[in-house]
Amino acid sequence: MSEDGLAEYRGKRRAARTPEPVPAAGRRRRTEKKEADPTFVIQEHHASSLHWDFRLERDGVLVSWALPKGLPPSPDVNHLAVHVEDHPLEYGSFEGTIPEGEYGGGTVTVWDHGTYRCEKWNDHEVMVVLDGARATGRYVLFPTKGKNWMIHRMDPVDGGYAPLPSGLMPMLATAKGLPPDDGAWALEFKWDGIRALIAVDGGRARARSRNGADITDGFPELRPLGEALGSNQALLDSELVVLDDAGRPSFSRLQHRLQRTGGAVARVARDHPVSIVLFDLLHLNGHPLLEASYDQRRTLLEQLGLSGPSFAVTPSFTDEAGTDVLAAAVRIGMEGVVAKRRASPYRPGRRSPDWIKVKHQRTQEVVVGGYTRGEGNRRSTFGALLVGIPSGPSGRTLTFAGKVGSGFTRADGEALLATMRRLERKTTPFDTSLNRTVVGDEPHWVRPTVVGEVAFTEWTPDGHLRHPVWRGLRTDKAAAEVTREP
Repeated sequence: MSEDGLAEYRGKRRAARTPEPVPAAGRRRRTEKKEADPTFVIQEHHASSLHWDFRLERDGVLVSWALPKGLPPSPDVNHLAVHVEDHPLEYGSFEGTIPEGEYGGGTVTVWDHGTYRCEKWNDHEVMVVLDGARATGRYVLFPTKGKNWMIHRMDPVDGGYAPLPSGLMPMLATAKGLPPDDGAWALEFKWDGIRALIAVDGGRARARSRNGADITDGFPELRPLGEALGSNQALLDSELVVLDDAGRPSFSRLQHRLQRTGGAVARVARDHPVSIVLFDLLHLNGHPLLEASYDQRRTLLEQLGLSGPSFAVTPSFTDEAGTDVLAAAVRIGMEGVVAKRRASPYRPGRRSPDWIKVKHQRTQEVVVGGYTRGEGNRRSTFGALLVGIPSGPSGRTLTFAGKVGSGFTRADGEALLATMRRLERKTTPFDTSLNRTVVGDEPHWVRPTVVGEVAFTEWTPDGHLRHPVWRGLRTDKAAAEVTREP
């Protein structure tokens, strides 16, 4: 180590190419005793990976650690702290953008600063009491292996702290007509996508679909949302949608996204980027919000200021007539509206009358129970799907709802056929025998696990879908969840 302790710092930076302070070599450490408490700074660093730089003034330099998830929010969890090179004191006020290609390239802002009191400092433990605007209290850092340390919060959290919940399912809406215009309801547009609960912790976002599957890897658009929330810990309710060339939600383009995995995700994301539509906030910075009213949750959500190229908060209408909002939804190509009782709490996994969905287009989720043989230009796929609605106490049998023979691209048909062949069985899953004129001479039966969605004009008197058109798979839903829409 040189006399000033900054040789490693200078060796990683080119003063002519970075706005960071790079003091000249030869400066000695300042070791004289200070009457004032030493300073600390925490800088939010949007580099190749978001992290927070924790720096403590000590012997004329800033002793530094990189915290990938920031300060631990409670004594119940420790966070990684990677010991990095000492920084000059001038770095304590640095904010700016380090050019791409330079060491630490990215944007640096001061997250918090203040003074600290040192209670212990040796090779095995650094214990300090922070006095900043956002960071206060006692923390201890201790080495684990090599440059890896851990940082632990020693003080309890004022008002208590609850960790992000796991395993919650989204609250669901009932299908009814518009509620009265009595001021008790807020209306939002109904987006034609897939539901996702998004947990953000330490600037990283992870998403789970309505059936609890982790879908994070399929949506790189989540990263900017996580970084926008920074050190805020949150659980958000959302809809993931893909827009068409006119800016309207396209369920078919979303299907194209959902069918891609691995390296294909990045390629298709360029052509069919996902928009993350946010509409509820269930947890924020250690505070559960499930019992808070819709209005309270909505206010907190809007205060987060979430607006970016791939994410936004959906509008909420409280003063407009329901018929006007529905008409506007139809005009701009939305699926309909959702009315939400403004005083209502959030009920995970429940279909509640406090949320009402009103569609202008009739759609129905169905379960595939079989298919007919393809002929002509359909010889490589199938003729039509035989679909139904789960019936009986177990939901393992289906009530026949009709044949769906349109709405498929060739690629859709071939992919769906491959899935159904893996699910084939010898007996029908339907609760009644089907006429040969309906299913043909050689129907193929499948285990009733594949869920899809169709558009249709009306229900026939015998309970069949009239003019159904396939819209796509609903991989986010289980067969047992499917019910006939009223």
